[in-house]
Amino acid sequence: MLKLEDLQLARGSKLLIDKANVQLNPRERAALVGRNGTGKSSLLAAICDEAAIDGGDLHRPPLSRIVKLEQITPHSTLSSADYVIAGDRELAAAQAASLSTSDIALAQAMDKLTELEAWSAPARARILLTGLGFSQAQCEQSVNELSGGWKMRLNLARVLMAPGDLLLLDEPTNHLDLDAIIWLQDWLRRFQGATLLVSHDREFIDAVADSVWHLEHDTITRYAGGYTSFEEQALERAELRERTVQAQETRIAHLTSFVERFRAKATKAKQAQSRLKALERIERVQKVSSAPSTSFRFEMTGEGPDPIVVTDSLNCGYGEPLLRNIKLSIRKGERIGVLGRNGAGKTTLIRTLVGELQSLGGTMTASKVAKLGYFAQGAIEALDSTSSALEHMRRLAPERTPQELRDYLAPWGFRGELATDPIAPFSGGEKSRLALAMLAWTRPHVLILDEPTNHLDAQAREALTLALADYPGALLLVSHDRALLRTAVDRFVLVADGSLQEYEGDLDDYTQWLVKKNQELRKLSNESNAETIDGSSNQTDLATDNEINSDSANDSVSRKDERRFAAQERLRLNELKKPLEKAVAQVEKKLNPLQTKLAQLDLRIADPALYADAGAAAQVTKEHGQLRAQIEILELEWLALSEQLELII
Repeated sequence: MLKLEDLQLARGSKLLIDKANVQLNPRERAALVGRNGTGKSSLLAAICDEAAIDGGDLHRPPLSRIVKLEQITPHSTLSSADYVIAGDRELAAAQAASLSTSDIALAQAMDKLTELEAWSAPARARILLTGLGFSQAQCEQSVNELSGGWKMRLNLARVLMAPGDLLLLDEPTNHLDLDAIIWLQDWLRRFQGATLLVSHDREFIDAVADSVWHLEHDTITRYAGGYTSFEEQALERAELRERTVQAQETRIAHLTSFVERFRAKATKAKQAQSRLKALERIERVQKVSSAPSTSFRFEMTGEGPDPIVVTDSLNCGYGEPLLRNIKLSIRKGERIGVLGRNGAGKTTLIRTLVGELQSLGGTMTASKVAKLGYFAQGAIEALDSTSSALEHMRRLAPERTPQELRDYLAPWGFRGELATDPIAPFSGGEKSRLALAMLAWTRPHVLILDEPTNHLDAQAREALTLALADYPGALLLVSHDRALLRTAVDRFVLVADGSLQEYEGDLDDYTQWLVKKNQELRKLSNESNAETIDGSSNQTDLATDNEINSDSANDSVSRKDERRFAAQERLRLNELKKPLEKAVAQVEKKLNPLQTKLAQLDLRIADPALYADAGAAAQVTKEHGQLRAQIEILELEWLALSEQLELII
């Protein structure tokens, strides 16, 4: 399907990929991961013949059978539905040919339209748009009337509409909310072709990918499984490589020492010469130089007020209320995740809370001394592209020296020229890191973050997750990154049906709720679209199979029964697993701080200075023993729960 043989890829003088050998099999779904700037998007461009390779061979399907998600914003006067249908190039060509005045050409075109099931195209397009969150009104809306985020979703729907053998997706989840991501996961698992996708969303990769291609240090390494499996295998490989390097260095040092000691002695000269030749034959295993680490940190000024923001009967919207009777309290140290479909009003609520939008009724009381730190979805557009990261910081803190600001920027990934060059050519991830760094400098009492992980690579997402876990202030977070939500927040609120309410479940419960809502929408969509299809033999369960078939009614009923029974079994297992998964998560939540504290005590016990004070040493040793006992009890509990869970799975 796709094979790279000794592939070399460069951009200017920078070598991105050197002699990569990797293969993608038919119907395989591979995730291409790596830090920003390592060449992931460049590789996708090369596969599509949009960029030249610099060496080696690239075996791929015909270009007409490769479909790639575009990152450019579309412009068209077509309706959203018609724009998606136009993404099927074969169908568009057949429709154009059907306008021919030649009887033969017209007959051929009509045969092709029948083969492509052109009559079902409007229904298929609307199903894709509905799955990605478009309303019926938006399906009829002109492309040019949509906002930037919806236009990017439209690009994705257009790609999914086009038949192909190889699907290339570059950050497909960036502009999606959680319900659309879950829908896309299901669609990709049923796609009949091969898929190569670039993503930094670890849970999305775990749900979709059969393999991971890791682009690092100018090469591509293939790992079986999803992101979690990749991390485990990569760690094992790095440890093995480190042991190999150490063993080789020991051997080289031994041989070198022998040669230097006995080269001049006649009785040992022959042996020294043979060892010198052995040294020359050794193929050196190079240490893998790690990229500069990224480490975020959010701090808070003083203790902070309590409460920070309180609303009562608050109405939010643009002219007309989109949300009504909002009652929300953000207390000191609270960590709240905001859930809800795209367009439900999450961003409208946040913009009202931070004062960007005037409330349309009710009351909102905010502490006058509280510092609010707000990261908007358009935060990177607000940056000055002609200025450097250092210049942005100097405007923020003119009283600080350039060196102090350089030292501050370094952990955020801005070192050397990255700190002093204009940010115009920076990636979206680099600009997001700068916006977050500027936000952290203000040391706010509450962080209000609206999709902060858009554009961030996996390492930056991990750094953000750890920083938010350590942040002592309050947090209000909107994000489609499930790993971040699971770690950073303690409770959820749900924006839906024009209101806000406490959500008592966890993220898994919310996922199931979304699946159910999607099923209801698909059912309504199918019932509506079925009216456009002539003949009962053309009826189909489009939402489940994503294709039209003309099998007999009995076969169709049989397949539907099988799917229904399979779905019921999945639901039954999920119900059994849910309490165990919650219990496992609770044990892990207790274990994590204890293990961190134990590691700190290990360091103290290893410090000889501790034993200068016998009383202190005894106290630390006692605390260490008690902590170890607590951890052992929790670990046994975790093991027992995990074994029960495995029996269900």
